[in-house]
Amino acid sequence: MIDQPGESVTPELLLRVMGLTKFFGGLCAVADLDLEIRPGELVALIGPNGAGKTTAFNLISGFLPPTRGRIYYSDRDITRLKAHSVARLGLVRSFQSNVLFAGKTVKENLLIGFYNQYRTGFWQDILGTRAHQAELEAMDRQADELLQFFDLTQYHDVKAGSLTHGHQRILGVAMALASRPRLLLLDEPVSGLNDEETTTMMRHIRETRDRGITIILVEHDMKAVMGNCERIVVMHYGRKIAEGTPQEIVNHPLVIEAYLGNGDLDV
Repeated sequence: MIDQPGESVTPELLLRVMGLTKFFGGLCAVADLDLEIRPGELVALIGPNGAGKTTAFNLISGFLPPTRGRIYYSDRDITRLKAHSVARLGLVRSFQSNVLFAGKTVKENLLIGFYNQYRTGFWQDILGTRAHQAELEAMDRQADELLQFFDLTQYHDVKAGSLTHGHQRILGVAMALASRPRLLLLDEPVSGLNDEETTTMMRHIRETRDRGITIILVEHDMKAVMGNCERIVVMHYGRKIAEGTPQEIVNHPLVIEAYLGNGDLDV
């Protein structure tokens, strides 16, 4: 029974989604979605427009409450937790559009990204205590490390709104990483990027996974997905219709049928 609170993830799972369903009025956007994610995986969630992928992300990350189903993360039931509480546990998501502070510099954006991990309180901030100062210095060092990791050091004092679209997308992923996630949900990270920018972004994503961060990404660029993800989950009209390796997905009859006519599965 999916609604029994006694069930949880097993030790080898980081995320377990069971029977996840979401209705908007009479429209079922996600129907009985089951999903299991193991630590260290790079998994893609794909499907035609309107398949329910982003809604699934919103449910898992706490931005929407499910109609029914359970979500377990790191052996904890997070089904009814709000987004900020989910993020503090280490499950962080990015968005399709660039959610940046355009008038602030690249480094200032990264420092804002560390907000979820801010430990010292209001009075320490006001009084400038040693603990507060040490935390600020640690965040500054970590921001510099992220700038270097994402090849953004030369843009550290450039206003985020002045960056190219590709660099803004990379900065968005870096800001998500600043929250120190264990599980990172990336919503269309290569949307609007050219081939060179896509290659760079996917390299950063693979390197992020190699640093021990588990990643699920929603993406329409099938070449990026097939060339980088070990496992792919396919949704269509709110339901999961297939799951497997890239080769298994390319040859899956239901996937081929779902993508007929739009050319998206041409890899």
